Amino acid sequence: MSTLTPPKPDATTAAPARVPLRGAVRVVLRVHRRALWAGAGLLVLGIGIVVALHLWMASSKVLCADGDTTPCGDDVFVSSYAHTSAETYLVDGGTVLVLLAALIGVFVAGPLIARELESGTFRLAWAQSVSPAHWLAARLAVPAALTVTGLTVLVLVYRWGLWALRAGPYSPGLRWYANGTFPGTGPAILGYALLAVAVGALCAVVVRRTVLSMSLSALVLAAVGIGLGTRRYLLWPAVTRQGEEGPKLLRDSDWHLEGGMLTASGSKVYWQDCYHAGSVEGYDACMRDRGGVTPFAEVHPASHYWPLQLVETGILLALAALAVFAAFRVLRRLHG
Repeated sequence: MSTLTPPKPDATTAAPARVPLRGAVRVVLRVHRRALWAGAGLLVLGIGIVVALHLWMASSKVLCADGDTTPCGDDVFVSSYAHTSAETYLVDGGTVLVLLAALIGVFVAGPLIARELESGTFRLAWAQSVSPAHWLAARLAVPAALTVTGLTVLVLVYRWGLWALRAGPYSPGLRWYANGTFPGTGPAILGYALLAVAVGALCAVVVRRTVLSMSLSALVLAAVGIGLGTRRYLLWPAVTRQGEEGPKLLRDSDWHLEGGMLTASGSKVYWQDCYHAGSVEGYDACMRDRGGVTPFAEVHPASHYWPLQLVETGILLALAALAVFAAFRVLRRLHG
């Protein structure tokens, strides 16, 4: 008999009625109310920071909507101190939201399950006619629902805070494709949150040790986050522009991936192959020597924001569903 198998009821007694899932959820909320209050505090703190920065920028004395303190339209751009400070705080806001989602999986969802399995308190719930499936479902539903709700609010507030900075000409870290902002401006952050909860639950059920399951969850989530962050540009086909020179080939909103020249046969010669040239003239000569004829650039235009967001979200949700399925399968195997 597995250590996770509850004692069988006496055959002479009638089987008690099943406790509904709603009741199990109320138990989780009551037992872990301190963690819930801490999460609510972080939510209020995040909203307060963004609102304070936005109000600070709105009250600063600037001549232009993009935060320029010099006359609009000239060649000089001097950002206000409020604008620069807000950019410093918001430039990595998306990364902070991803880390927050991961922390929920590592420090809340995982320990919520692993602690009960490690201490044996799960037997009390199972002895009160809470089935193992309902027991696990309640401990998945509570952090998942609260995390998605809280992060949805934070994403909306974060986008509102970024709106005032979007017009700045010298804010590369705030561009739509920047690693520090992209995950936190769309539905992908909700995918990260659900994956964190699912991975935390799976590691808890498999390992059944709180600290070890937390460490394993952190490693898995870090691998997924780094993998998607470094290969995000591959999630949607890039656009190739050619036949134009200089600024006409690239636009300010483009995510520039690669560039170079096309040969007469249509093959591509990349600029990185001529890094040794050392000057613009040297680059051109190197490319011509390799047969380059027509300049080209591979880019993700701003219109690719939503396709990239939705594909990344779909990948995360698929991984989360797989982790949840595996967690229930493992629990059923141990229970049987």
